[in-house]
Amino acid sequence: MQRSPLAPLSLVALLLAGLLNVQSTTSIQAQAQSLGVVTNETPDADPRPIFVELFTSEGCSSCPPADALLQQMDTSPHFAGAQLIVLSEHVTYWDRDGWKDPNSSAELTKRQAAYVQALGLKEPYTPQLIVNGTREMSANDPTQIDNILREAASTSTIPVRIREATVDAGNPMLVRMHVAADGSSDKQNADVYVAVALDRVESQVLHGENGGRHLTHVAVVVELKNVGKLSKGKSFDEVVQLNLKPGTDPKNVRLVAFVQEPGPGKLLGAALRKPGI
Repeated sequence: MQRSPLAPLSLVALLLAGLLNVQSTTSIQAQAQSLGVVTNETPDADPRPIFVELFTSEGCSSCPPADALLQQMDTSPHFAGAQLIVLSEHVTYWDRDGWKDPNSSAELTKRQAAYVQALGLKEPYTPQLIVNGTREMSANDPTQIDNILREAASTSTIPVRIREATVDAGNPMLVRMHVAADGSSDKQNADVYVAVALDRVESQVLHGENGGRHLTHVAVVVELKNVGKLSKGKSFDEVVQLNLKPGTDPKNVRLVAFVQEPGPGKLLGAALRKPGI
């Protein structure tokens, strides 16, 4: 286990560390724009996705600024004509250091380990930001953030759509979603995933490195499922059924579908939708 290297905090890190509780959304957007983190430009009719995954933990004292950055991306998701689609993926290896993250998942820990191998890294660490499955990004480096997001915004993707997403009228813990993806010209098959994520999660941390802090998270993954393959030259069109965990408020749920090369590798396309209640 390793934590993210603690480089000197940049202006963007200092801003994001405290902005959630002291500034209005308008003020946050204005300052973030000035730092090049996000833009407020009008999105395209069918914007190209930028897929951002944050591997994080409530047990890691370096993670709250990255959690705040992800929240800002989620609040102002339009960047250079593209759409930021974010997921917060909580890992388990901090759970033994004084605080068990209630959002942590062994499955997401394995996903990060697969990225470590695919990207040729030494070991997993938090916070780790992965963009489009292929690039690491530091929450403390606004210039790198701008460069990597602009590169991702200019990368071609295939159309992925969630044509319909509904909560079953007789069973509010059952969600059905119709996922479609256009054929890929890549030489290999790709994996089709769906993620169930909670829009907002708040937690009062009692112990560990963040003991005494009230933390807020967005787009917290509670289920990630491989639902099929996108074969070369063929399309994908399936109705997927997912069970929410007991006690989940369907109004606090978002659904993300994405297509990714095996590895996990390069993102080929992604879509986001709220289920109809």
